[in-house]
Amino acid sequence: MSEKIIMLGNEAIARGAYEAGVKVSSAYPGTPSTEISESLAKYDVVYTEWAPNEKVAAEVAFGASFAGVRSLACMKHVGLNVASDPLYTFSYTGVNGGAVFVVADDPGLASSQNEQDTRMIARSAHIPVLEPSDSQEAKDFTKLAYEISEKYDTPVILRTTTKLSHSQGVVELCDRVEVEDKEYARDVKKYVMMPASAIGRHLVVEDRENRLAADASELSINKMEINDTEIGFITSGIPYQYVKEACPNASVLKLGLVNPLPRKLIEEFSKKVKTLYIFEELEPVIEEQVKSWGIDVKGKELFTKQGEYSANMLKKVMFGNNDQVFDKETVPNRPPILCPGCPHRSVFSVLNKLKIHAAGDIGCYTLGAVAPLGVIDSTLCMGASISSLHGIEKAKGKEFIKNWVAVIGDSTFLHTGVNSLVNMVYNKSTATVLILDNRTTGMTGHQQHAATGKTLKNEDTYAINLSELCKAIGVPRVIEIDAFDVKELEKTLKESVNGDTLTVIIAKAPCALLKGQKFPYKCVANPEKCKKCGMCLKIGCPAITKNADGTIKIDDTMCNGCGLCRSYCKFDAIDRVER
Repeated sequence: MSEKIIMLGNEAIARGAYEAGVKVSSAYPGTPSTEISESLAKYDVVYTEWAPNEKVAAEVAFGASFAGVRSLACMKHVGLNVASDPLYTFSYTGVNGGAVFVVADDPGLASSQNEQDTRMIARSAHIPVLEPSDSQEAKDFTKLAYEISEKYDTPVILRTTTKLSHSQGVVELCDRVEVEDKEYARDVKKYVMMPASAIGRHLVVEDRENRLAADASELSINKMEINDTEIGFITSGIPYQYVKEACPNASVLKLGLVNPLPRKLIEEFSKKVKTLYIFEELEPVIEEQVKSWGIDVKGKELFTKQGEYSANMLKKVMFGNNDQVFDKETVPNRPPILCPGCPHRSVFSVLNKLKIHAAGDIGCYTLGAVAPLGVIDSTLCMGASISSLHGIEKAKGKEFIKNWVAVIGDSTFLHTGVNSLVNMVYNKSTATVLILDNRTTGMTGHQQHAATGKTLKNEDTYAINLSELCKAIGVPRVIEIDAFDVKELEKTLKESVNGDTLTVIIAKAPCALLKGQKFPYKCVANPEKCKKCGMCLKIGCPAITKNADGTIKIDDTMCNGCGLCRSYCKFDAIDRVER
């Protein structure tokens, strides 16, 4: 009897890739997709890596497929934007060994800067999309994706969402299938996408999609569940679970392949039910196509395009009742904050003191936008802090940016910040860039990157020196500084923003949550010396609170002794002591 265990959706995807015989996997960490690669790295037979960005990961997957082995690239939805350049052309070239892109969408914006629907990109790129509904399907659909990839000569997208990625279910484990490498044969018309070749391959893509659409109605993962025919739902992914919970007696057409759609099956199902609903999160991708076929359905006029769906939401729309356990409007708001001892807080406290604005980036440091630090004025996408500051300078001139800097993390800098800095050098910028080097990819859970000296499998490797890299691309002034040395940081920032030279300041201090960190000290408040001035509260450390009499107290279970509060206390009312 095969073994059954409980797995996260992401763990199940990794298991599916392992069982499918995948040999090469490349990814950039991004919530909610990160755990796929971390789980896959535990299988020694599979080569796994962190790439500097999703474009590189996609190209690595292409190269492995091109060479004849099954490959995988994993990313979150906004990462697919970065990977879209190779993705669209990969659709034209097709595959040799099977190739799968796992893309995790984030309905509800749990940890993303936008909501976008991967199915829309897939339609534009003419790439099939599979969407599992639970952990068992996450594993099974991953394996099926490789079969479809090789049968139809196409990369395949496995679309997940936050709820599937991070929920658990029972998964039946199978043995790994060792897939024989495909023979490599030079084929310029297939793999060299110059115009003459691409024209011919576009026709191949169109024919492939037509064949897959015709076959889709016979795929076992697209299935009808006929019950009460008064109400019918077309749905897929996690929303299928909500339908089954809220309307257990309804008839359901559950789609596992959501691009291309099984038109024949949908038309057949629509004739079996009296009232047909399409229940899909985010965009009306299925709905618009079904309506274009002349089928009467209800969809987004009832169900929102925004946010994450739920069984309660469906019950409220269908039956008018709302038995939510809690009302989001009445639950106290607990916004995310920088951790105690975070080096970003130290840097932001200096920027706040100097009234310097920051063009921000994607990472923990985005939290510097909110009170009490309030220094981040913009956040667009990975690497945009540097490019947008350059744009501000070219638009408004040097005088305007004397109270502006760009802020970017070490992992994000290597992701897409390097090219932006090259642009600054090339086009004669005089601005100031702050690289907050905390030696990890922080917000997604402390993954390694090219400057940490460790691979995804925790093997020692060369650690890129950020300072030398900046100098090598021509930055005239590069300064490394301790992120907690607020006096030196203040002095350096004043000189830099008022100077006429492009400057990169690398503020260095490890993330407080890194494994192995030791904190021999803690900070202790002395109420007798406290003047109730509130300067220590301005840094926004969650370990510091007020007593009833206005003096401050420090929670020593939260404090890690970074000493930032002491830097701002002029009355020596905070002591740093050994634990």
